[in-house]
Amino acid sequence: MYAEERQAAIVEQARSRGRVEVAGLAQELNVTTETVRRDLSVLERHGVLRRVHGGAIPVERLGFEPGLADRDRAMSDEKERIARAALAEVPAEGAILLDAGTTTARLAEILPAEATLTVVTNSLPIALTLSSRPNLTVLTVGGRIRGRTAAMVDAWALRVLEDTLVDVAFVGTNGLSVERGLTTPDTAEAAVKRAMLRAARHTVVLADHTKIGNDHFARFGDTGDIDVLITDRGIDPDQAGSLEACGIRVDRA
Repeated sequence: MYAEERQAAIVEQARSRGRVEVAGLAQELNVTTETVRRDLSVLERHGVLRRVHGGAIPVERLGFEPGLADRDRAMSDEKERIARAALAEVPAEGAILLDAGTTTARLAEILPAEATLTVVTNSLPIALTLSSRPNLTVLTVGGRIRGRTAAMVDAWALRVLEDTLVDVAFVGTNGLSVERGLTTPDTAEAAVKRAMLRAARHTVVLADHTKIGNDHFARFGDTGDIDVLITDRGIDPDQAGSLEACGIRVDRA
């Protein structure tokens, strides 16, 4: 078994059981405990598991929300490919909305220089990235800034979004499943994301495959709110098929 296959098996077991133990994994996978510990360290760096004494727990089961720097490092290559694939959904002109998030931030960095766009965002880092682009009109929604995600939330943000209509919204999510739709750990961010869905003619969700099939505390949208999901090639084919059956176009970057 290759390391990638072994690590995928560890993640699957952790998510199905809620926890994995080093000794048990070593016996089941027929490897040393040192190998298992190295695998758990790799998976923790990817932001998928959180190491605990004697084993690991999937972050979504802890209700754990990684900080911005940790999230940015997790699945970095996949996020780069997703962002590049999302360029096909960016209009040459008009208005778009960029949700706060590490994948949407990558899209902001590579927006075409010749595009003449109005960009609405609730992300302080994205606003700063785009502020010097001469062809872009950059608008922030305002509101309280959450330190963990640098996202603008609460009443000011919601009031602005109520009066906003964009051509395309690029939205991030912590979880997406057929059963619960789009979910995120924080209720304030969920409210803003819900308002973003209402403010767009066309919605594109950017999410790497580790988000698919997971559920978090606060629900902000149904599968029917999504026009396109751009993810990576690691998505489970059955999960992709279930989402496509809901009318979502699933692009694998």
